[in-house]
Amino acid sequence: MAINQPITPHARRACIVGIGQTEYRRWGGITDRSEFQLACQAIMAAASDAGIALTQLDGFATWAEPRIEAATLQLALGVPRLRYSSSVWGGRGGGTCGAVAHAALAVESGRASHVAVYRSIAQGQSRRYGLFDPQRPLANMTAPYGLVSAPQMIALVLQRYAHCHEMQPSDMAEVALVCRDNASRNPHAIFHNSPLTLEQCLQARPIAQPLRLYDCCMESDGACALIVTTVERARDLGQTPVEILAATEWGEGQWGYGPMGSHNMPADRYLTGGQKDLAQELYAMAGLTPADVDVAQIYDHFSGMVLIALEDFGFCDVGQSAAFARAGNLRWPHGSLPINTAGGCLAEAYVHGLNNVLEGVRQIRGESTSQVADAQICLVTGGSAISPSSAMLLGTAA
Repeated sequence: MAINQPITPHARRACIVGIGQTEYRRWGGITDRSEFQLACQAIMAAASDAGIALTQLDGFATWAEPRIEAATLQLALGVPRLRYSSSVWGGRGGGTCGAVAHAALAVESGRASHVAVYRSIAQGQSRRYGLFDPQRPLANMTAPYGLVSAPQMIALVLQRYAHCHEMQPSDMAEVALVCRDNASRNPHAIFHNSPLTLEQCLQARPIAQPLRLYDCCMESDGACALIVTTVERARDLGQTPVEILAATEWGEGQWGYGPMGSHNMPADRYLTGGQKDLAQELYAMAGLTPADVDVAQIYDHFSGMVLIALEDFGFCDVGQSAAFARAGNLRWPHGSLPINTAGGCLAEAYVHGLNNVLEGVRQIRGESTSQVADAQICLVTGGSAISPSSAMLLGTAA
């Protein structure tokens, strides 16, 4: 189809038509390929899954201050023309869904026809994200108080939340157990066939109270990619298109970097993940409500923040997420809202959440290793407690 050919508004809606990934390994486990090579491998796999040639790509989108630029990908992959490239500002996993939103805007506006969204991490070859970085924004304001790593920063919010809402360590452990259980069925997960018990969670070494080892996401190596195009173009492809019903970014006023930087957010927002307004806008864009969501992939950098995200996105009232999880609602296959069905960042891999987006696509396609029956709507969220954050709603393309 010619790029300038008129198409109907629905046909112009963005969808995901291909997904790809490399193998996942623990931190420093991939030494035979660079981050750049891993990114190329994932993009090639996504293009193959979509049934398109690499020469049909004309856009790239990513986030988290990437070291891999679109121009070098264009040369390496043999892309004849680059019509769109973008990278989301902001911290790490907050931009996960934002990069997909950028790709969707590009294809819906006609700026590009097929955009690859990618993320590649091989921390053993570069700096570690969990290591103190004096160049991090506001580091000079937090380091003097001992806040030099993400768990320490998040721990203050979760400690206060536990005090106000009587959240127990076992409630956070429920999130870790759910993710590990789902990973056990996923042959690509780092923690495939690696069972975890409640006792192990509660007896694991403390990281920053109330966080223990299994409450914190992994550090791993690997890459993911997906291909975004329009519903019109997808009709000529062999793969089932998954429509991006809504995707948006949001940064709350006065939030700044929130607990991941300065703890300067307004008092009435302190015990949130900074995603309440984001969630309201997302649902309004799609014309949906939390009750319409069949399955969710919630960014799980820390188990307790998943519980808070459940409240921000309207699945339970403030202070009720622990009870919601305790009742088994997050469990596959019988919970009312199964989450992170491939294992998430806690048990599948840490690729800044793009692996969660891929799992959202698999759920709508009906291809997950923990498939939710008749899943039609999937929520995917970017990292909470950092601004701006992002989220999306995926569904079956009509």
